[in-house]
Parts: sequence; C-alpha cells; structure tokens
Amino acid sequence: MAISIAHLGPTGTNAETAALAYQGWLEQKQGKQSLLCPYPTIAQTLYAVAHGETQQAVVPVENSTEGTVAVTLDTLWQLDQLKIQQELVLPISHALLSRGTSLKGIRSVYSHPQALAQCQSWLEQNLSSVHLIPTNSTTEALHEINPDPTSAAIASPRASKLYNVPILVNNINDYPDNCTRFWILGLTPTTVKGSRISLGFSVPANVPGALVKPLEIFAKRGINLSRIESRPTKRSLGEYLFFMDLEVKSEHNPIDEALVELTTHTEVLKVFGSYQVLPLKASDIAKI
Repeated sequence: MAISIAHLGPTGTNAETAALAYQGWLEQKQGKQSLLCPYPTIAQTLYAVAHGETQQAVVPVENSTEGTVAVTLDTLWQLDQLKIQQELVLPISHALLSRGTSLKGIRSVYSHPQALAQCQSWLEQNLSSVHLIPTNSTTEALHEINPDPTSAAIASPRASKLYNVPILVNNINDYPDNCTRFWILGLTPTTVKGSRISLGFSVPANVPGALVKPLEIFAKRGINLSRIESRPTKRSLGEYLFFMDLEVKSEHNPIDEALVELTTHTEVLKVFGSYQVLPLKASDIAKI
C-alpha cells in the first residue's frame, strides 16, 4: 500500500518539490510507493497527519535567509503526538513571474510571506513602490496574477513551466545559497539512530537564570546545540517556549542523561524526534 504524504500545495510549491525528492528517496532506497496529498496551509498539512488523513507530512522548518518557519514550530508544539522521522535540505531559487514584459509596469507582487522576505532586498532595489500581497503558497500567487500584466508573483522556475507563466527575472533571492530545511513527520518515531534530536520546552518562571540552567546541562556534557529559537507561549506577554536542535556525535553522547536532568529545570518538555538528514544530491533535485 502506498504511503500518503501531505505537503503545502498546490502543485509547484517548494514544499511539493521537497516531497517529490523524499518520494524519490523512498522508492529508490526503500522500494516504497507513495502518494502526495496537497493541503492549502502548513498547519493543515500537519493536522492531516495528526487526524489520520495521511501517514506523513513534509513541512519547512528553517530557511537559511529568513530563519524559522514559525507556524511549523507553533503547530508542532500543539500536536506533540507528531514525531520527526527524517530531514532534508532543499536549495531554493526564486523567480519573478508575470504576464507583463517590463518591471516598470508591475504594480503588485504576490507570494508566500517567506518568499517575499527572502527577496526583500531585491524588491526594495527594483520594485520599491509595488504593493506586496501575501498568499498561502508561492503557486497560489500565480492564480492571482493571471492575466493581469501589472501584477507578478514570486515562485520557483519549476512553477513557471507547470503553469505556463513567463519568468520576468530569474534568481531574485537575496542570497545565492538560499536553502530550506524540511522535516518529514509521522505518528511514530523512526527506529534508526539519529544524528540530530529536536525538542521544545517551557520554563517554570520568567526569572534570571531560567534559560541558563537548561543550557548548562548540555554545555557541561559537551553536547552542541545547532539551533535554539524562542516562540511566545501565547498565554502572557514575556512568556516563551524554547526550541532546540541537539547534535548527536556518537553513541556515547550522554543525551539521555541530559534529557532526564532537563526535566528538573523545565515546566513542560517535549522531544519531537531523533532523526537523520537525508543525503540528497543536487542532481536528485534537478530531475524533479
């Protein structure tokens, strides 16, 4: 039976490209068939797994230019039954798509907020007076611009081919090495020993040293934190949740010991998963 995989749609999003890359890896390395299931928002993609509509979800979690995808962390905190099973890193290239023939005629630009932010400097330099309009996905933006020649969308070059919308300017992301981490999540943890562990926690009170004590637990054991982020608890101003990625260097890393001690300095502790980063090559992604 094919594995059902939720992702942010519609067809042509970077999330779908990541899902296709994962689909190819499943087939090639594990001989498993899969079915991609597009959803209109990242949150609905995650809820699809939590509610049993699909078996897995592929969602963006962090971009090298713009940072954390907040909705992913916020929703994962709510749906703590979800477990991270794999990670993949996808190079991201943005293009300006339009029916117009010149930048001078563009009055509005549509795209996902992450894409708009990743092209912020380019937009300020080349289209400083246009109206920027956020959409649920980069390809949803393409439905907004047809056939208006005064509007444009930021989307992938792949979306240009899929929807037959010309590229007005290519490679407009502010940094050439723009890439995004994607998590593959399901209801069961992976059985493979991971090279990374992701967790989240809240502290009992907003007092001096509340965060220092949890950090010292990892520092004294030589456990490296590859990422730490804070998000509001949404309960009260000044209260935060903390999300961390831990690097597992070897089987001898005292991770379990550290997590046990961490419970003594946290209000709520959630371990989202121990997982591997899939070794995808640029050539694998170029075939999509």
